[in-house]
Amino acid sequence: MAGAASASCIFCQIVNKSTSTTLLHTDEKVVAFQDIKPAAVRHYLVIPVEHIPTVRNLKRRIEDYSLVTHMLEVGQTLLRRDAPQYTQYRFGFHQPPLNSVNHLHLHCLALPYTPRWKCVKYLSLGSLGFLEAEKLLEKLKPLPPIISKV
Repeated sequence: MAGAASASCIFCQIVNKSTSTTLLHTDEKVVAFQDIKPAAVRHYLVIPVEHIPTVRNLKRRIEDYSLVTHMLEVGQTLLRRDAPQYTQYRFGFHQPPLNSVNHLHLHCLALPYTPRWKCVKYLSLGSLGFLEAEKLLEKLKPLPPIISKV
């Protein structure tokens, strides 16, 4: 699923504190920081510490479901803390080939979009567009074990 940190991956460099990026949150699973090209009033990215290239590398299993749930919870907490006056938030992932960095990252947006045309980058277009975090969680939720009667 995932690999070791990549020296050429800018997000791995951020995780390893090899850049001047200010971290808004850090724990053993994720780090969060401001998007360098914000598309909304507040626009944060939450990324896993472990190098996971894209949403396509995630599977229907407890580990991946728990990671994305944690990423979402961190993003929600940050936006509630930093943008409480805004009531509309969006959380989601760009899917290949429309992702800009090959390191899984959750976009956390406090709307409105700024400038307004940036909303185009966050359209849900099926398997190519912006994938809402809740939709990804539905895909990743582990199935209950099948118990057979003997």
